[in-house]
Amino acid sequence: MSSPLPRPRTPEGEAGLAAILRDPGHALIALDFDGTLAPIVAEPSAVRPHPAVRPTLQRLATRVGTLAIITGRPARAAVDLGGFAGVPGLIVVGQYGWERWEAGQLTSPPPPSGIAPARARLPEVLASAGAPDGTWVEDKGHALVVHTRRTAEPQRALQALATPLARLAEETGLACEPGRLVIELRPRGIDKGTALHHLVAERNPVAVLFAGDDLGDLPAFAAVRALRARGRAGLTVASASAEVTALADEADLVVDGPDGVAALLASLAGALPAPSSPAR
Repeated sequence: MSSPLPRPRTPEGEAGLAAILRDPGHALIALDFDGTLAPIVAEPSAVRPHPAVRPTLQRLATRVGTLAIITGRPARAAVDLGGFAGVPGLIVVGQYGWERWEAGQLTSPPPPSGIAPARARLPEVLASAGAPDGTWVEDKGHALVVHTRRTAEPQRALQALATPLARLAEETGLACEPGRLVIELRPRGIDKGTALHHLVAERNPVAVLFAGDDLGDLPAFAAVRALRARGRAGLTVASASAEVTALADEADLVVDGPDGVAALLASLAGALPAPSSPAR
């Protein structure tokens, strides 16, 4: 038996959750991956979702109108690492909206022009900035991510690299976005808020839930607020951590990391009616 649904702490969040419960077939549930469905780990390729996530997503997929994952990872990587290929109807929007995976098909345009020169110059920029041992670069193809989690003083290393990386981004026409002990160089005008707006325009849900954990999820929170201002119900959920507190400050509902997100999704799946069996 699933636990009772937690109560959002804002009237707008309460209204958003009520709208999802009232008409789940016309609701959109969108979820971040790292830090939300899966715990943050030092090696991104070793990440795995919370054990309850995949079966819960399979249940939710048959109960809500649209189920999506919006992630900074490449879409195919998120599908493979999460084991999400078997979740019916799931949409995975990768690289903050640059890519899309659906029904086994990946849509991925070529990388933006600034990525190649930034990639070529990045080693010299890091060396000149005195990047400490443990700093490493994750090349996503369409974006470059500098990680400091493995350094002796991760936060201090991140601060030391912020200005040189911002300068490199400016010179190559890219955006420079901070995250949980990372700085990402990626295409301008691409973020999770834009990705969420595109999904809403396509699917026209009556209500939207978005759950995230990091600074890159703030644009999606802002998108939910903008949608509510135009009359569409919405709920924002923060997967809380000690590393990033900004989302918890802005969320309608705060849960305890991926454990809390998994419990919330299980409770939501349990509160929604199962699909009707075909008549025999």
